[in-house]
Amino acid sequence: MSDLDAKINEHFAGFVVRKDLVKAVKGNAIVPTYVLEYLLGQYCATDDDASIESGIETVKEILRKHYVHRSEAGLIQSTIKEKGRYKVIDQVSVALNEKTDSYEATFDNLGIKKVAVDSGTVKAHPKLLVTGVWCIADVQYEFSEDNRLSPWILETIKPIQIARVDYEGYKEARSKFTTDEWIDLLMQSIGFDPAAFGRRSKLLQLMRLIPFVERNYNIIELGPKGTGKSHIYSEFSPHGQLISGGEVTIPKLFVNNSNGRIGLVGYWDVVAFDEFAGREKTANKALVDIMKNYMANKSFSRGVNPMGAEASFAFVGNTDHNVPFMLKNSDLFEALPSQFHDSAFIDRLHAYLPGWEVDVIRGEMFTSGYGFIVDYLAEILRHLRQEDFSNRPERFFRISEKISTRDRDAIYKTMSGLLKVIFPDGSETETEMEELLRLALESRKRVKDQLFRIDSTYPDVDFYYVGSSGEKRRITTVEEEEFPQYYHKKRRVENLAESSADMTDDEPLIEIDEDTADGMAKGTAPEPSRALEGHHDYAENRRGLTYDGLFGPYIEGATRIDVTDPYIRYFYQIRNMMEFVEMVIRRKAPEDQVAIHLTTGPDDGNISKQRELLDSIVEACTGSGVEFSWKFDGTGTGHARTIVADTGWKIVLDRGLDIYQAPIRRDGFSLGDRLQEYRMIKGFYVTYVRA
Repeated sequence: MSDLDAKINEHFAGFVVRKDLVKAVKGNAIVPTYVLEYLLGQYCATDDDASIESGIETVKEILRKHYVHRSEAGLIQSTIKEKGRYKVIDQVSVALNEKTDSYEATFDNLGIKKVAVDSGTVKAHPKLLVTGVWCIADVQYEFSEDNRLSPWILETIKPIQIARVDYEGYKEARSKFTTDEWIDLLMQSIGFDPAAFGRRSKLLQLMRLIPFVERNYNIIELGPKGTGKSHIYSEFSPHGQLISGGEVTIPKLFVNNSNGRIGLVGYWDVVAFDEFAGREKTANKALVDIMKNYMANKSFSRGVNPMGAEASFAFVGNTDHNVPFMLKNSDLFEALPSQFHDSAFIDRLHAYLPGWEVDVIRGEMFTSGYGFIVDYLAEILRHLRQEDFSNRPERFFRISEKISTRDRDAIYKTMSGLLKVIFPDGSETETEMEELLRLALESRKRVKDQLFRIDSTYPDVDFYYVGSSGEKRRITTVEEEEFPQYYHKKRRVENLAESSADMTDDEPLIEIDEDTADGMAKGTAPEPSRALEGHHDYAENRRGLTYDGLFGPYIEGATRIDVTDPYIRYFYQIRNMMEFVEMVIRRKAPEDQVAIHLTTGPDDGNISKQRELLDSIVEACTGSGVEFSWKFDGTGTGHARTIVADTGWKIVLDRGLDIYQAPIRRDGFSLGDRLQEYRMIKGFYVTYVRA
């Protein structure tokens, strides 16, 4: 057990479970994760191996005996008949039979209908009237000669959800964890190994939880297939409902005019629309109009009286093209159905989560560590919906007055959600607050920048905030920094058109190529095309950066290069060093000789392997015209990360050569393994100085 797992068990005993146990008990049971973890929480919420093994067998036995497989429905029905009463785990829904003035339940997998339900059960669990709910139920069989009476009777029913939770105890326990530890605990709780994700990637995953803690929050995530966009909404919480974007109707979602019964928005905390994208799809215009009104005003009306609800909307879908294609040819909302590719609808979205930054889910990304029983965390998140943390950023920062009220509300709702998830106890520092504020601003800016492309009536908004020093700090999105030539294309064309309109016939029209346009785009940090002094910041999760682009112009013609980096220790870091050497070999003329010397720190945990790998670079360079040498820093305290060439240039990097996120693929191939430009980077800065 890791130190973090031990700490988790110490402060949340009984409310955490080892996350790999779900696979151990699931078998061929097609049930949500929260159902399995509810059972595991009853029998395996411990760190004692013997108790866990015993608990796993108990849960397997419960599933074997009581979970209803559709293929075995007839056998279970027979068991209920023979025994008279039997306990089952199934998805249950209830409807009112107006002809008999009685409630009747339907068991999806068991395949029985018209099961008698008393009014008290329906009043206690009203969600049963809206959609299927996973339950543990006792079903009776009593045959009657009266054909009007169903032999099936629901004796008792218990929706699968945890009992009341101690919210104050949860906040107090949160204070025992550092911010990094808490984020890792939350990542393990949703099933992922924190080591497989960078800091920004973790925050993007946790953004998916915001609809569960914020009332009437609207978020969209569009990106490639297989990134787990719908997982949170289908598996994570009994308070969320995932529906197909093309299969929802006005009565099902909002209100049924025939009986006045409210729809999904009245019973669920989150309604998520899966497979929402698709240009070929069509949507009911009346539905779109009601959705727009609800997203803006938290209310809807199909009759005389307006109705209100608190459900948040999450829209998830796959993109057809990559980011540069969308930015060059259309916009980042291009995949939406035409009825939703509407500026009024898009403007009501509080945040756009960039799905292209989320890696495709692979087996090695799942955790075997401890995390919250998802139903326990779901109840905590539901409790947090009552709180409002939107004013907390004002302790440290002030958002631009030029931002509209709708933009400001969106930013503050995202901030409130992030603070509830990560800092429910209010322990955030100014630096931590700024990190979340930048993410919240960026998430809304992504929406507004695309609106500027889609609808010319929307103004170009300058997204910035002011810190305690009074300094104005502007916000850019990752794709804006990565593809400035396309991101600012419309703005540049309009500016050029305005400039040319004011020109006289005698003035020459200067054409600007794409490389020059890259450098002109505001707030960007391009790879230098030639050696110039300067400082550049690069945002985490960017792609497209290579050693050749970053360092090539500065080491061109060098005969000696000194690299100082105390953290060339692990295999992937030493691979980075090898790739730097390869870049130098490709850059130099075959007849030239170049000496590369590395000064680094020892890996006390595995120094012999480190020596072996570094010596292998020395051997690999034989006959290449590059002489590689290395040594350990004798003081053991060096933190400088520099590249100094005898061309007169010094390059200062806060991360040294370790600018790429560590690879986690154990086998197979990926472009990121082969080509640096396809790797996601860590956030870092580089400064070029004339020595």
